[in-house]
Amino acid sequence: MRVMAAAGYSEDRDALAQIWAPFLAVALPGALWLPVPNLGAAQVTDFCAGWGIDRLILSGGEDIGTVPRRDESELSLLAWAEALQLPVLGICRGMQLMGCRAGAALQPVTGHVATRHPLEADPNESVNSFHALALTGCPPGYRVLARAADGTIEAIRHLSLPWEGWMWHPEREAVPRRQDIDAIRSVFA
Repeated sequence: MRVMAAAGYSEDRDALAQIWAPFLAVALPGALWLPVPNLGAAQVTDFCAGWGIDRLILSGGEDIGTVPRRDESELSLLAWAEALQLPVLGICRGMQLMGCRAGAALQPVTGHVATRHPLEADPNESVNSFHALALTGCPPGYRVLARAADGTIEAIRHLSLPWEGWMWHPEREAVPRRQDIDAIRSVFA
């Protein structure tokens, strides 16, 4: 979850865009979801285990390295999910973190902030885009699922774990895309 400074308070607050709830209600009706706070490596997996969490979405937000506690929490969650073979969907920053954890690097990209762009496989289909960084290449242990028309990696899938990463934001579509609903159901099936 994104970390936000609370005006008038001396502590940070975790925040998740409210648009996730209606998207998940359509994409995965009947599924229960719990936002996971950025508790750091020492506590976050105990929190998840205590609540019986059996799947994860790593949402978008700050660039990696901006909020160390978030990085630490989410890296710990990925190690925990890997050990338990849990499904994970990384959205934007979440996909970047998955890729960097596997050994990929990030590079600046242009033309991907607050816009729509087509995917290489289907120029008639476009996705929303809100990122200024992209993976430099396919991370070890993953395969590329989608590229932007400019060749930038837009989606990856782990070769042996039920993990996918998407650089677009399915929750930000006015009407959820059928492709995103089918794909998220496939990840969490």
